[in-house]
Amino acid sequence: MTVMHADLDAWLDQVREEIIEPERPIIDPHHHLWKHRFGHDYLLPELWADTGSGHNIVKTAFMECRAFYYRDGPKHLRPAGETECIANLADAGNSGGGESGADKQASISAIIAHADLTLAGESEDKLLEILDLHRQRGAGLFRGIRHSAARDKRPEDLFIVSSAPPYLHGRESFRKGLRILADQGLTYDTWHYHHQNLDFLDLARAVPECTMILDHFGTPLGIGVYKNCKDEIFQQWKQEIAEIAKCENVVAKLGGLAMPDNGFGWHLAPRPPTSDELVQAQERYYLHTIECFGPERCMFESNFPVDRLSVNYHVLWNAFKKMAAGYSEAEKHEMFYGTAERVYSM
Repeated sequence: MTVMHADLDAWLDQVREEIIEPERPIIDPHHHLWKHRFGHDYLLPELWADTGSGHNIVKTAFMECRAFYYRDGPKHLRPAGETECIANLADAGNSGGGESGADKQASISAIIAHADLTLAGESEDKLLEILDLHRQRGAGLFRGIRHSAARDKRPEDLFIVSSAPPYLHGRESFRKGLRILADQGLTYDTWHYHHQNLDFLDLARAVPECTMILDHFGTPLGIGVYKNCKDEIFQQWKQEIAEIAKCENVVAKLGGLAMPDNGFGWHLAPRPPTSDELVQAQERYYLHTIECFGPERCMFESNFPVDRLSVNYHVLWNAFKKMAAGYSEAEKHEMFYGTAERVYSM
């Protein structure tokens, strides 16, 4: 994975906008932290530069990204290294490291970690062991698990490659793991591609007791063999999203559509998009999902720094606010704050 622009910050700085509704409280329920990916670190200083760029980002939720794992010890326990690292960073920020002038920066208030949920088929004890370790290392921030099911027949065409096993969502060992999550009051975040939406639908129906969060609209792909199929994929995607929304245990994250694999091509453009350009290109995905799920089951997400390859943070949230302009104040509050607060107990 390489960065398309040698100086990403300078490229992003070409587009600056006045902040819309700067006082609106926001929870960003989906970002990563890591070292040396896409040619950059993305740690607290970089996160705070983005969350402090004008919008009122009050809290954030860290999403697992296979960073900071323990390098030794039992393999199934190594993901807890990421939880420990993020919990320490969150504590450093909340202890005063996040002060910037008179303003307090956003606090990391939830951690969604990784565990191999198929461990439940081999040994329930192993899955319970890693969940318990996440709790111990998470300093009260551990809220759920993401175990990616994203898999495509042509990974060589994709910018970000996931190597999930075939039909992970259909495996009984995986579903048993989800039932254990539900028993422990933990959530499940899914990352998969648009052509796996029906697999996820079957999963959501099979384990209705588990709260599931659909990340990135089910990731409609738009490069490689999918490059010239955007409208065809969108029509099929619309039907599948409507069916998924009938599962009351599923919540939708609104964001993550500016990844290079979505096919909008902004990461290769001479300048990043404006919020109006984002709205024009993507509004139909957002409005359809909100219509199907309702604002009370939707939350806007940044998916930074992945989407940072294509768009500036403050521009992205301006676009979200423009797309939400037709909703009531109560509905806006749900999508920008309330849903994330409730689902992740933040």
